[in-house]
Amino acid sequence: MSRKERNRMTIMAGVKSQELTQVQAAELMGLGYRQAKRVWRRYQDEGDAGLVHRLRGRPGLRHKPPAVRAQVVARSAEERYADFGPTLLAEELAKEGIVVDHDTVRRWLLAAGKGTVRRRRQVHRQWRERKPCFGAMVQLDGSHHDWFEGRREKCVLMVMVDDATNRMRAQFFEEETTRASYDVFEGWVRQHGRPGSLYVDRDSIYRCEGTASVAEQLAGKEPQTQFGRAMGQLGVELILAHSPQAKGRVERMNGVLQDRLVKALRLAQINDLASANRFLEQTYLREFHQRFGRVAASPLDVHRDVPRNLDEVLSWEEERMVQRDWTTACGGKWYQVDRHHEALSLVGRKVVVRTLRDGRVQLAYRGQKLKWRPLPARPAPLGKIRSARTPSVRRLPAATHPWRRPLLRAGRAARFGLGDSGRPPLRSGLPPSPSPKRGKDTTNNNQQKGTFSPKF
Repeated sequence: MSRKERNRMTIMAGVKSQELTQVQAAELMGLGYRQAKRVWRRYQDEGDAGLVHRLRGRPGLRHKPPAVRAQVVARSAEERYADFGPTLLAEELAKEGIVVDHDTVRRWLLAAGKGTVRRRRQVHRQWRERKPCFGAMVQLDGSHHDWFEGRREKCVLMVMVDDATNRMRAQFFEEETTRASYDVFEGWVRQHGRPGSLYVDRDSIYRCEGTASVAEQLAGKEPQTQFGRAMGQLGVELILAHSPQAKGRVERMNGVLQDRLVKALRLAQINDLASANRFLEQTYLREFHQRFGRVAASPLDVHRDVPRNLDEVLSWEEERMVQRDWTTACGGKWYQVDRHHEALSLVGRKVVVRTLRDGRVQLAYRGQKLKWRPLPARPAPLGKIRSARTPSVRRLPAATHPWRRPLLRAGRAARFGLGDSGRPPLRSGLPPSPSPKRGKDTTNNNQQKGTFSPKF
């Protein structure tokens, strides 16, 4: 459902619960009273499905047949139309009787991989005023440059600039990575506090290129990078710029540093990163703030306090499943969860494997840190778990059991011997009844025993 249809569903639910009248619902939906009554009638008859537009999933009235699309794409592949743009190609096809709009031709060619997107016209941009308070917005960017003029390999300077005062923090790193962003951001927070927002570019460090998982789509969450996840936990709004001009404050600062800082490093005869970072912290930045610093429009400092778990937030977190043997793996390493957490029933549940910047590893479940120990190698696969039951042992009846008591009618046992019938003895201990022998008259025997034998 679209956003408008979801809003209508909420309004119709209010009408159904008699919290809204149909007149009020019509005003909220921006419809006339009669049209609102039609919407309400469809909602009563079909439920939420009645609010979906009737043309959803149907081809439009201006839909072109697939044969026309295939013909246009085939014509564009001909040699005489090889260098034709979509507009000129549409005009030439119209002369042949194939009338298709040039925008439609452009979309078809792009979908077929036969067209390219040309450079767009310049978009009007408007100058943005500075933020009024110190700490309301901080811009972050990495400047790749030959900072040491060939005296060592190229490196990157991570620069953070406050939007209101031009107060800056800079630090040299070998590459622009998540670790570098964590370190320079931690230095700012330790010195000033947490800013309200952070303005960055659309680098893969700050913007996730992957698609959201099914769980994230159901929860309405966008996929995040490790840096984005950390900013969310710290309550710092992460703003992604769509162009370098959007964060021009830090971009212009990079240009100034590439001119002035390079010459300052040359005069100070600094050729390594450690000495350059000390030079920035102790000497250069102080002079730079005196020269280029500004006074904010408001004297209020909106930085917030430093969280106690800053080192844990500025880390790498991955969710991993706990196996049936209470082990979990992350980054090619295996961890055994301690028996102390047996009450949590962690088998089949996801725990957070947190790797700190100093190399330490933490396992956490719903904010609670777990005890664990590393495993030297991958544990052997656990087979099917069987219930620990004692094997069944066949127990013979005791001597005092009724089956083994002396028989009161011993004459019957003495009369018949064991094995007379060729069958195994009974469970009661008596021998089975003997089968009558062939060719022997049993009638006389019955009469001798005094039994009644009817005669017919």
